[in-house]
Amino acid sequence: MNILITGGAGFLGSHLCRRLLKEKNRIICVDNFITGCETNIRDLLHNRNFKLLKHDITKPLYIDGKIDWVMHFASPASPKDYLKHPIKTIKVGTLGTHNCLGIAKAKNAKFFLASTSEVYGDPKVSPQPEEYWGNVNPIGERSCYDESKRAAEAMTFAYYRQHNIDIRVVRIFNTYGPRMRFDDGRVISNFIYQALTGQDITVYGKGLYTRSFCYVDDLIEGILRFMDVDYSGPLNLGTTYEYTVFGLARKIIALTGSKSKIVFLPLPVDDPKQRRPDLTKAKKLLHWKPKTTLDDGVKKTIAWFRKELE
Repeated sequence: MNILITGGAGFLGSHLCRRLLKEKNRIICVDNFITGCETNIRDLLHNRNFKLLKHDITKPLYIDGKIDWVMHFASPASPKDYLKHPIKTIKVGTLGTHNCLGIAKAKNAKFFLASTSEVYGDPKVSPQPEEYWGNVNPIGERSCYDESKRAAEAMTFAYYRQHNIDIRVVRIFNTYGPRMRFDDGRVISNFIYQALTGQDITVYGKGLYTRSFCYVDDLIEGILRFMDVDYSGPLNLGTTYEYTVFGLARKIIALTGSKSKIVFLPLPVDDPKQRRPDLTKAKKLLHWKPKTTLDDGVKKTIAWFRKELE
């Protein structure tokens, strides 16, 4: 197949590009490198089935030839990045989604939207099923990301209803693994980098809020299976194993052998206190569940960070 992937040089996008190339597909990777890294795809640039377009998807993009899938993964995705680029984040979720859907409509292609667990906001229901409408502050600091993804979902379903576009909407929960940026602000990458460089481990609040962490290979497997089923979504993908952030910090200190100390900082505004997906639909529809334990996944990620820091 011919597959266009926006944000293809990002953390998830680069893993997706690799996996789809292994499946003998032809990939057009679109990225403007605001948060993506060319090092993530450098080894793919000489692959004859891989093409890189340096382009801002919030601006119109015209593609020659047949396209089978448009997969929209472009967006700053960590609080540090979208708080730094709030307007660009809103634009890629709205204008970028509109442009991608336009390409899908023009090419009679299927459309895949990478949405997020952040559409649930600071949830009052746990675990979060797809039917939960969320608890989001529409004008808070995080709203540039939360609401742009909610708008992206609304626009995608509007195209589905009005233009019969074949869509998939996935809500991705916390994912980690190799190719995360050291400075992306995500909790696992932060803790590993701080531990390996001898810095204090910075935990917000008392560290009692929880997250569920999915290893990137498991997530990509779920995405590929979702592409193959006749279901529009939205569909949660992640893990149901919940960990406190303080417990994660202690685990990473132990697995790295670091002597870093844990320090506590004020909890950010509107930061969700709990995040755990209901995976009932994913397990039933995709016959999928995460296989990688947190210990094994973190060990693999630590090994990659160590090599990159050499």
